[in-house]
Parts: sequence; structure tokens; C-alpha cells
Amino acid sequence: MGDVVRIGSRASKLARTQVSEWLAPLVEQFPGVTFKREVILEGGDQDRVTPTLAEVAKTAGGSAFSTNQEAALVTGRVDVIVHSLKDLPTTVTEGTTLLTTPGPREDVRDVLCGETLAELPEGATVGTGAPRRVAQLLALRPDLKVLPIRGNVPGRLARTTKGTLDAVVLAAAGLNRLGLTPEVHEVLDPQVFPPSPGQGALGIQVRTGSTAAQLLAGTGNGEVDACVRAERALLAELHGGCSVPVGAWGRVGQDGLLHLSAAVTSTDGSRQVVADATGPVDEPEKLGFCVAADLLNQGAAEILAAIRRS
Repeated sequence: MGDVVRIGSRASKLARTQVSEWLAPLVEQFPGVTFKREVILEGGDQDRVTPTLAEVAKTAGGSAFSTNQEAALVTGRVDVIVHSLKDLPTTVTEGTTLLTTPGPREDVRDVLCGETLAELPEGATVGTGAPRRVAQLLALRPDLKVLPIRGNVPGRLARTTKGTLDAVVLAAAGLNRLGLTPEVHEVLDPQVFPPSPGQGALGIQVRTGSTAAQLLAGTGNGEVDACVRAERALLAELHGGCSVPVGAWGRVGQDGLLHLSAAVTSTDGSRQVVADATGPVDEPEKLGFCVAADLLNQGAAEILAAIRRS
């Protein structure tokens, strides 16, 4: 009998689709290994009432979408966790490791669903629960009414057809993975509307030194990994998480260099600082720290401090 690798993930259709995407090449690469899946409910899945994920995270013990999965990994209930990387805190639980990020990365961009920015009427209502998206929307259209919404992708999309919202903002990655991009939509330019650090990428977490860690050590995509490491290093340097409006977009250009753009935006959209820089692909954290320092020099610390006080 060959090895058995137990894979944990959240229960949503998107989470299960992400596991299938990650597993597809591995099943062929490791024919002697049996991969078993296990669903783990998170605070953000169980609590659908609390309006913001930041509030859910406080009661969930750290993260609305990763705390229980990390606990299952540490205790040995599962061997691997497949996350949406943007949901994973920049500091992972002690005794665990993130493997090299798999590739290719899905589309990093955000999508306005149900309308385009130019066609949204004055004072239109747009749904999103993410502070970054709220802030960046208001920076572009201060007249909009942005309402907090949560739930799975189909449920949020339905709010534009059956609910009272004119549009919602969702990640292109989730829409693409589920085949749910609506007919009327606008893909938002990541230079103007930089995504959450890690958006579109999968985070593969294992116990440090485990059999699964050794088996899967050679998997992943170096270029994708460099991009997300730069983005996450920037977020860590700003002491941010999913509850602060920090956007970052890393990509490897035709010049072979790593490019990183980022923005920090006040919650009402009235103030925004932006920065970008380029560096070698093999020094992603250094690039992330460099761009974070530029943002801090321009006043990002004051913006973030005001948000934390409120």
C-alpha cells in the first residue's frame, strides 16, 4: 500500500474546486499516493451574520478563514491544507510551512459585477465586505454607497439580480474557477485597483518536516512564488491583514525582473498613497520591504493608524 496524504480545505464549492485544481497534476506525478480530502469549517463559514470578517476573526481566534484548518494540520488530522492565499495571515502557525506556491496563478484582478464603473448611476449601491475594495471604490467614485456583504460567490452575485444592489465586487479568480462571470461586468485595472496580496494564488500549507512536506517539496512555480512572497512581505511590513485596505500586485515582466505595485487607501477613499519598484526575482522579500518603505514615507502609517483607531 502506498502513502496516504490527507488534504483539508473549506467546504465551499470554490474551496473544493481549488483542491481539484491543485491535485490534477499531482495525481499523475505521484501515482502511488492516495489523496484523501477532508472538509474543515471555519469561523467565517459558520458565522454568516457578523457583518465584517475582522469581527469574525476576533472570535475565531485569529483568522476567519484559516484558524481551524491550521489547528487540524498541527494536530495531525490532515497533512496538507489548500488555502486561498489571500485569506492566510502573513505569519503562519509555528511548526507549519508554506510550500512553493503552485502555478499558474489565476487572474489577480477584481471584477465589478452587474454594471461598469462608468455606467453606475450617481449614488449607486455596491456590495463588498472587504475594506480594501470599499476604500479603492470610494477613491474612484466617492458618490457610491458601499454596503457590506458576505457569503459565497453565487450568493453575492444573486444580490445584483434578486437584491437591492446595483453591483458587487468579486475576485476574478473565484468567478473564473466557478465559471460564473456575469454577462455585464468590468474587470478592474490592477494598476488602479491593486488586488489583495496573494489574490488568485493558492497557499499550500504542511507540517514542517512531515512526510507530505518532503513528498511535495519539489512542486510549485518559482515565478508565481516570487510574486506572492513580495506581496506578502509588503503586507507584513505594513502590519496589515485582510482587514486593512492594502493592495499589492507582483508580476514578472518581459525584462525578467519582478515588478511590484501597491496602494494604501483611507477607508473613505479620500487619501491614497501608491508606490512601485522593480527588483530581481530571487529577492522578493527585499522588493516588498522596499515598496512598503516608500508607502510609509508617503504617509501610509498615518492612514493605517487612523483605521486601527476607528
